Amino acid sequence: MAALIHKILNANEPAPNLMDYRAMRATFSWDIACAEQARLPYDRLNIAFEAVDRWVATGQGEVAALRWLGKNGERQDFSYTELARLSNRFANSLEQLGIGPGDRVCILAGRIPELYITALGTLKAGAVFCPLFSAFGPEPVRVRLVKSQARVLVTTTLLYQRKIREQRNNLPDLEHILLTDSDGSEPGTHSFHTLLETGPDHRSPPRTRPEDWALLHFTSGTTGIPKGAIHVHQAVAAHQLTGRWVLDLRPGDIYWCTADPGWVTGVSYGIIAPFVNGATLVVDEAEFDARRWYAILDRERVNVWYTAPTAIRMLMKAGAEAVQGHDLSALRFMASVGEPLNPEAVTWSLATLGRPFHDTWWQTETGAIMIANYRVLDIRPGSMGQPLPGIEAAIVRRRPGGGVDRLEPGEEGELALRAGWPSMFRSYLDDEERYQQCFADGWYLSGDLAICDIDGYFWFVGRNDDVIKTSGHLIGPFEVENVLMEHPAVAEAGMIGKPDEFAGQIVKAFVALKPSYVPSDALRKELLGFARTRLGPAVAPRELEFIPDLPKTRSGKIMRRLLRARELGLPLGDVSTLEGENPEEPDV
Repeated sequence: MAALIHKILNANEPAPNLMDYRAMRATFSWDIACAEQARLPYDRLNIAFEAVDRWVATGQGEVAALRWLGKNGERQDFSYTELARLSNRFANSLEQLGIGPGDRVCILAGRIPELYITALGTLKAGAVFCPLFSAFGPEPVRVRLVKSQARVLVTTTLLYQRKIREQRNNLPDLEHILLTDSDGSEPGTHSFHTLLETGPDHRSPPRTRPEDWALLHFTSGTTGIPKGAIHVHQAVAAHQLTGRWVLDLRPGDIYWCTADPGWVTGVSYGIIAPFVNGATLVVDEAEFDARRWYAILDRERVNVWYTAPTAIRMLMKAGAEAVQGHDLSALRFMASVGEPLNPEAVTWSLATLGRPFHDTWWQTETGAIMIANYRVLDIRPGSMGQPLPGIEAAIVRRRPGGGVDRLEPGEEGELALRAGWPSMFRSYLDDEERYQQCFADGWYLSGDLAICDIDGYFWFVGRNDDVIKTSGHLIGPFEVENVLMEHPAVAEAGMIGKPDEFAGQIVKAFVALKPSYVPSDALRKELLGFARTRLGPAVAPRELEFIPDLPKTRSGKIMRRLLRARELGLPLGDVSTLEGENPEEPDV
């Protein structure tokens, strides 16, 4: 365990928003926090209104809400007033298209201004905003569009041509495609900006209520199609408080979240949290480049920075010379999200950047940060930190007959949260049984294995299923294995997560070929390319190994645990259910 990092607050900086963690945990009430969000009459609540319109109503509309940095050197500011006006226009345009409360509006795009207008306008219209990761291949995009029953898709011409056009006939619910960079000449599509120009600037206050659906985020599971986690407008209370207490955001801050908006972090903390806290959100369209990132931190005078362990490790690889000549003195707080932050990254950032990164833990299902390292508290490098005020966390063990037992400090088990916080997901889309399986005895069961020490710090151990995290993205085996099985050479396919220095884990596939095919380097490259084309680079396997047969249970289920154990040289464990093995002779 790395040495404890003691916090010494800088007298020249503003005091932390959360000054007394323990006192706040003892007195905090979600009921009071949620009541503070009710700024619309008749018990109505809307995330977009809280994010932009209330700042306009209080005379702060001319503050820069969004600072967009284009990959080719463009720089454009959007004030809170402009975002309110543009999101009104988009909401009115949706209504002109017949889109109403509960309808799903998806966006497939990178970090472009139209994405933020779409998100806010969709929420104002009472529709459900669903972001899709732009690096997905055609098949993951199709699956999510079908599952969501999206009626509208906002995307770019290039992404439409590469991932949508050929399978448009397989998307029966998709009525409208809005292209952000087209004049509408592409058959079967509309011009986003032409439509936007026809919508009036003003509209009545949103009529959504706290429990109305607002956000739909897809997350991978071990079997079946991706799960669609549904969040409601009441979630904004958790977005605001975690932005204020965990990220230490306040009005006037310059804030940069590097997360892709196709994932939950890019929405909760790349759109909602900074806006509801009155900050200026920096958005960089370009991909990672260490010197560019340091230049942005310097030039934009960023105060709060939220990024991922993968990016931090890439900054470490770039070396201390990459930061030389850049003034990072405006930085007050740096945090990390997406996967466990290794202790070396914390100590490196303290030595090289002058401040430590603070790890945070949460999930798509939790909707907001649940466990964190706070600005005011000491850091134990490698730890997830301590629970948010209002969140009760515990380590539990599931009982075979149902229910859970709470474990003692130091015991490894499943991380659980007492259900009931505002940003907790309300269901899995069209899968109530799967949703109910996430809960027992009043606890939400995260699927993450962890340990809580005697002082209340939580430590991540791993997943209790076959889902892997690579570069902060959750990837389930089903989508990868299913696509590989579509290749004529493949008889069976299995997937594991393999440790990687930068990504945390990479996807490795194991393939058993049909009798008429012979393993070769050429075929391996062909299969990897096939998967990459269909799935996209974020999901496709990086490595592929041919094996005669995949280990399976007698019921035919692939035992990915054995693939992982054999790959990493770990104990094989119980193999009594392995197909073809004598249960009385478990050694293999």
